[in-house]
Amino acid sequence: MTKISLVLSFLFLAASGFAYGSVKKEDIKVFDLKKGDISLKVTNYGATILSLVLPDKNGKMVDVILAYRSLMDYTNDTSYFGATVGRVGNRIGGAQFTLNGIHYKLPANEGNSTLHGGIIGFSDVLWKVKKYRREGPNPSITFTYHSFDGEEGFPGDLLVRVSYTLYGKNQMSIIMKAKALNKPTPVNLLNHAYWNLGGHNSGDILNEQVQIFGSKTTPLDSNLIPTGKFASVKGTPYDFLKPHVIGSRIKQVSETNGYNVNYVIDGKKGKINRAAIAYDNKSGRAMEIWTNAPGVQFYTSNYLGNVKGKNGAVYKDHGALCLETQAFPDSVNHPNFPSTIVSPGKDYKHYMFFKFSTKAPRGFT
Repeated sequence: MTKISLVLSFLFLAASGFAYGSVKKEDIKVFDLKKGDISLKVTNYGATILSLVLPDKNGKMVDVILAYRSLMDYTNDTSYFGATVGRVGNRIGGAQFTLNGIHYKLPANEGNSTLHGGIIGFSDVLWKVKKYRREGPNPSITFTYHSFDGEEGFPGDLLVRVSYTLYGKNQMSIIMKAKALNKPTPVNLLNHAYWNLGGHNSGDILNEQVQIFGSKTTPLDSNLIPTGKFASVKGTPYDFLKPHVIGSRIKQVSETNGYNVNYVIDGKKGKINRAAIAYDNKSGRAMEIWTNAPGVQFYTSNYLGNVKGKNGAVYKDHGALCLETQAFPDSVNHPNFPSTIVSPGKDYKHYMFFKFSTKAPRGFT
């Protein structure tokens, strides 16, 4: 399946503000989930989040997820808005790795590196809907995808499952699972939501506050590939152990135009740990993230430029923040990083839990 083939047969869905299309005989569809004050829209194209509507401190309902205006924009996407990313999210240096004595060469789609699964990663394929429960105490939808042996250069067949669920009071989970069928293979699935708690079209996020529960980062070389070392955040502009305004030190970081770095989450290995909190003082919206992943990528959407988004919005640099829970980037080439290799008989599980509220978390102002 090529990206060009995905631009066939457009269908405008006025109610959602998006244009979608059909690919051969398989329709790209939009699915709604609603519980209490939360309304979620997702699509089987890339198992992607399209919108999440939440109340502010005055009860005003606003969409806090950035998204494109049409399917054509998704098929030429370089930002991965809201998508499920894989087989290996983030970067693989040199677009290659060696596993069990076999050298694998991958397609390079960012300089000499492989980014977010390759040229046509999981964000650019149609997923099957396994289960859809629109109503009830825990509305949910489950997407599945069968990644074939050799897809984007990766070894082995892989069955992948992604579930979105609304539960409790203003809470959401994203659960990603994968099963290697016949060969060991690296797996690092992540969700690439772009969040603006003030509203997807409310401007930049530089005045939002963030707390990240990671006392170390995995520093990068000039190609944004981890060096394999760890660096303490204390005394640096990367220190978010206590809440800080995003824009207060953004010009001091070594990455170009803003934050784009993986944090090592403090906590117990393999357990559900708190990863980060984001808070928008103006709207009063807060988001708390918990995960079993070892890392979280903090990205301040440094290269949006003037992306045309849904409902007439235009997204500029720093128009959103990403807090992507994940394995460490380029883990497959760093034996000292937690392994991302999934073998037959040992399943992959990545849990993400989001709690939303309309009051300042402790320590935030």
